[in-house]
Amino acid sequence: MAAHSVLRPSRAHIRQLARLYGSHRPLIQRLLVLGFIAHVLSSTYHSFTAKSSNSRHSKSSKGKEKAAEQSSERKQRVAIDAVFYQRLSNILRIVIPTLRSKEALLLVMHSSLLIFRTVISLYVAALDGRIVASLVRAQPVPFLLNILRWLLVAIPATWTNSWLSYVQNKLALAYRTRLTEEVMKQYLGDEKDGQDAKVFYKMSNLDDRIKNPDQMITHDIQRFSVHLAAIYANVAKPILDMILYNYQLSQNVGAEGLVLLTVAIQASAALLRAVTPPFGLYTALSAQLSGNLRHTHSRLAEFAEEIAFLGGEDTEKMLVEREYAGLVQHEAKVLRKAWWHGCAEEGIIKWLWGSFGLCICAIPVFFKIPGVQGIDLGSRTEGFVTNRRLLLSASDALGRVMYSYKELAELAGYTARVAELLETMGDVRKGKFDKALVSSAQTDEHARILKGRGVIIESEEIEFKDVPIVTPNGDILVRSLSFYVKPGQHLLIVGPNGCGKSSLFRILGGLWPVYGGTVRKPPASQFILIPQRPYLSLGTLRDQIIYPHGPEDMQARGIIDDDLLSILARVQMDSVVQREGGWDVMRDWREALSGGDQQKIAWARLFYHRPKYAVLDEATSLVPPDMEGMMMEYAARLGITLLTVSHRPSLWKYHAMILQYDGQGGYVFTKLDAEKRLALQQEKEALEAKLLEVPKMKARLAELQALQKGGV
Repeated sequence: MAAHSVLRPSRAHIRQLARLYGSHRPLIQRLLVLGFIAHVLSSTYHSFTAKSSNSRHSKSSKGKEKAAEQSSERKQRVAIDAVFYQRLSNILRIVIPTLRSKEALLLVMHSSLLIFRTVISLYVAALDGRIVASLVRAQPVPFLLNILRWLLVAIPATWTNSWLSYVQNKLALAYRTRLTEEVMKQYLGDEKDGQDAKVFYKMSNLDDRIKNPDQMITHDIQRFSVHLAAIYANVAKPILDMILYNYQLSQNVGAEGLVLLTVAIQASAALLRAVTPPFGLYTALSAQLSGNLRHTHSRLAEFAEEIAFLGGEDTEKMLVEREYAGLVQHEAKVLRKAWWHGCAEEGIIKWLWGSFGLCICAIPVFFKIPGVQGIDLGSRTEGFVTNRRLLLSASDALGRVMYSYKELAELAGYTARVAELLETMGDVRKGKFDKALVSSAQTDEHARILKGRGVIIESEEIEFKDVPIVTPNGDILVRSLSFYVKPGQHLLIVGPNGCGKSSLFRILGGLWPVYGGTVRKPPASQFILIPQRPYLSLGTLRDQIIYPHGPEDMQARGIIDDDLLSILARVQMDSVVQREGGWDVMRDWREALSGGDQQKIAWARLFYHRPKYAVLDEATSLVPPDMEGMMMEYAARLGITLLTVSHRPSLWKYHAMILQYDGQGGYVFTKLDAEKRLALQQEKEALEAKLLEVPKMKARLAELQALQKGGV
């Protein structure tokens, strides 16, 4: 009796709570749905913005050395953290410059299409249930009408899917165009910004951070743009689908089941995240290894002649195979981890979550939901099919959110590559270089010179005053160079290899920084370099003469093809026009022309542009001496001041000054008396020839002495 008296109040209390819950169930349902929406948004946000321990740890650096090491780790780390989002936001400001830009309008259009597709999916889920219900009830007219609705809804559905793919590809192309334009503006300069930083040269010669900018500009930017355009649909659309599908599901089966499903999914999702490899790091490393392999192949093509003469095929093959083996080993490792991850991913997302969903769909069948009247078999079937369709769509959306974490990690890898390119170019434009230095650069005096910066003043003359000549790796060739050259005063520069002759020209051309002293010189545009093997561009024969001008620049200067023919006649190359088939013929001119003809073409280019100064680096080594003199004299008549590196005595008479390096850090700058220097050179050569005869004379003398002693 006592037990029954205890149970009765308890059962009554439960029934009272059930009635109270039933009366307030609509409000509770709304609160549970709102809580679910807030949970989806917050959990997605926290999973995509989780900061790694490295980023938190970097705030507690101690000392400059430790800070530098952490800075290096920051550049190498690829993760979905604060660093990634900071890099991504910087790039987004480039690819979507304004809210009225074409990219922003495409993004709005993309978003509208995604929402419209979700609405269609909700309608199709309900329509699917009605079709099955009409079959169960054996109602042919409603069945045919629903089939007609199915066919009609296919029109906007297929239109929307096609437009989504089209707009996403257009968005990727627009991102790539914006990003490529910005990179090329910094890499090759832009007339509008008024800067001539020559980043393309300095990145390759003064900085060690990026070895393969060509691959980053062509491949990495393209892959980044594709991933960025896809990530919006792969993240925003599934989140929207999860909210809408689960909201509709909660209306059908109750929000209570939705809460149970969320708890089960969160637990299994935590397990899936724990076993997910760092795909972002793998993507960045894969891109880097691919770039290294491509760079090795490009070097083989660039130096093919030297390698062929030296017989270096086996060595080059070993280098290429080593790079390829490293890439294959990395890709095989990624494939193994992706296989295990794929097994875990499909098992959890498809099968485990599917079983959870079927249990949720069965709630209205096996349990009476408060406030819901009894339903017949057709309605029950319709509800199950609709809920099953909604559940499959919601599970697919949740799966795509989980998949998107891997895609976001891959985007982080390409973002790190593109950000590294942009950051390196920004540093180079500011004169900040990261280059491996020689060991002597660690000394105090050496380090003091490397930290200094000289003054560059624009002037008609060339004057170096106490300027150190320093190579990019920190080797000081000349500690303090001073000389002065005025227009028309041709300068001859001589000295052993590696003494600083070419380094001087690179400073004049604005390619290398000035570490001290004062440099007075014309702008770099007033210099033209003619090396021993000149650069011949891709294009027509006309383009070789007027490079880097185009036909429009040529016409603006009032120059026609007959004028170019007269210039070629100055270097005895006018016959090449008829020989090669006219001005507009396209050739690989490095292969079509001999070394001597290439040098003549470079001199014709000099005569076309008529700069104030010409830098000649063994520029006449492959032409006959009489042709050499004619070109030198004509350049002087055009008012071009020559700065010549050559060891040919025949050129001395065309120069007024000489800068001679001794190869030990010293130099002599003085007037050049060509006749006296030539006489001294001839006397020196005569004495050297006589000295070569001394051993023979001594041997003959010893032979004669031996014959005398023998009584001959």
